[in-house]
Amino acid sequence: MNVLIYGSGQLAQMMYLSAVPLGIKVFAVNVADHTVVDPISKIKLDMSIEQAIDLADVLSVEFEHVPEDLLEQAQSSGKLYPSMEAILTGADRVREKNVLEKLQIGNSKHQIITHVDQIDEAVAQLGEKLILKASRDGYDGYGQWRLSNKQALPELKQQLAELDLQTVPLIAEQMVPFDRELSLLGVRSLQGDIAFYPLAENLHYQGQLHVSVAPAPAIDSQLTEQAQSAFTKLANEFDYVGVLAVEFFQVGDQLLVNEIAPRVHNSGHWSMQGADTSQFENHMRAITGLPLGNTQANGKCAMINIIGCDDYSTDLLSINNCHLHLYGKSVRAKRKMGHINLTGQTYPELAEVMTTLAKYLPIEHFPKLLDEADKLAQLD
Repeated sequence: MNVLIYGSGQLAQMMYLSAVPLGIKVFAVNVADHTVVDPISKIKLDMSIEQAIDLADVLSVEFEHVPEDLLEQAQSSGKLYPSMEAILTGADRVREKNVLEKLQIGNSKHQIITHVDQIDEAVAQLGEKLILKASRDGYDGYGQWRLSNKQALPELKQQLAELDLQTVPLIAEQMVPFDRELSLLGVRSLQGDIAFYPLAENLHYQGQLHVSVAPAPAIDSQLTEQAQSAFTKLANEFDYVGVLAVEFFQVGDQLLVNEIAPRVHNSGHWSMQGADTSQFENHMRAITGLPLGNTQANGKCAMINIIGCDDYSTDLLSINNCHLHLYGKSVRAKRKMGHINLTGQTYPELAEVMTTLAKYLPIEHFPKLLDEADKLAQLD
């Protein structure tokens, strides 16, 4: 069985590593230069994309920002999972909002902005605290602008006036006073079977995910049912195959969808050590027609992103229940260099491992780690 992944970054690498024990061969497309590469070494392979598509039994993606000409070619093969429609929806906030409204899935109140003067109307309708998001190509806090009060509106409009909002509209969202951020990863098979991972709690810093804890603390059946209902509606709408991530704001006892990601997701990396079957293996299973694996968490798990640094001590590997995953990248500000998975049977046990880990890290690059450990230490 051969699988071709569009995108050749760390997610393709981790899919490759999960596929090897299943007898599945994975190769990847570098979408920047339209070459076919080995997902681990990044060495170019002696084949064209057309030849790779012919060789592959299944095509998939590691991220949603794949050029549309490549997606059209992939979709026309009849081998692409998830579908081009699902991928494009994940890549475009206007499409995403339209689908959420169509399916009556709760999300932040919003307006679509195609001209800078429409921001005045958005303020009138939604209030003066807004977050404006580029509808395409925004991630990790990029392509976002915040409005805290009306006095800052003229300066913001002047800044946004330089953008081509007809080509790439903005989504003006009411700034939600959420209690926390959660995400649900699920997987849907070719046969339509669905399996859910437990909800994860996500801690962001400067718009970028730093820590995920799974299962998220203080989750009741009502929150789980809301999240799984939203996932199921989306998965059925797209006849989805593979892993799908849905990110939420929790506001009291209500979940509002923040965004969707039609792929394996950073907030699911904990599953590599924290579940019987990782998100990467389950994606491979789903798109190749194999039975889905067990998604239940084995105890408690934390995933800590390594961002913009490499000056940690590899002696952290001496810590029990600590697993290091590096992506082989050169250091750059805000760049995800790898992640660390920690496990424990209870939240206090997990907190103890997190606190020990901090001794091996340049803590200024891990601003959420110790605060989260303190919180988890107080839980049963």
